[in-house]
Amino acid sequence: MNFTGLIIAVTTFLVIGLFHPIVIKSEYHFGTKCWWAFALSGIIFIAASLAVENGILSPVLGVIGCSCFWSILEIFEQKKRVEKGWFPMNPKRRKEYQNK
Repeated sequence: MNFTGLIIAVTTFLVIGLFHPIVIKSEYHFGTKCWWAFALSGIIFIAASLAVENGILSPVLGVIGCSCFWSILEIFEQKKRVEKGWFPMNPKRRKEYQNK
């Protein structure tokens, strides 16, 4: 039996699930100005994915890299969700939001 696909699928599911709270906490503490950290991380993980020859590790690194890139979009969407009142606003950064 070949478990490679299953391992990659489960890992992908876990990575995506892990990135949801990371985006929420990042937006709360740093706002949207931390997007560059996600971009840099994405580049590093994608480069590592291209450099690794392991049949499981390479796709997992690629998934993490793409999740980092997707988080750039999500951090700006998270700001909109905070402005709508769906998530708590960081009172220290109140002036960064449209709806105060």
